[in-house]
Amino acid sequence: MRCPFCSNEASQVKDSRPTDDGAAIRRRRQCEACGARFTTFERIQLRDLTVVKSGERREPFEREKLMRSVSTACRKRPIQPAQIERLVSGIQRQLETTGESEIPSQRIGELVMEALKGLDSVAYIRFASVYKDFREAKDFEEFAGNVSEVGKS
Repeated sequence: MRCPFCSNEASQVKDSRPTDDGAAIRRRRQCEACGARFTTFERIQLRDLTVVKSGERREPFEREKLMRSVSTACRKRPIQPAQIERLVSGIQRQLETTGESEIPSQRIGELVMEALKGLDSVAYIRFASVYKDFREAKDFEEFAGNVSEVGKS
């Protein structure tokens, strides 16, 4: 594992433990060259996924990109990082177990919206405003109105 500080490839594992959801192993490492400590995560990857974007453009699935978008939607909300980690791990697991190696980006967006809807309505609306590409305040008002009606049922 390459040190993020000095790029040396030799490091020692100082501590290993499973993450809260058991989907990964967290390892504390120490660089043998500069002595810096850093954390790595080891996850099971069932298959390589390719995201099919609009216009049929394809790119490799990046868990970190999904994590960033969900984290952005959840910023300044009472949501713990562990909850976001579980949500992203759950979505990734769903994608990997579909049996498909190519996943439309719309499907990923739908899974994120579904998961956020159950977690936090504000994060859900924030994500939807980007995902659904609201053009006017009216679009946002209509969507937010539907969310508040769902919450009352």
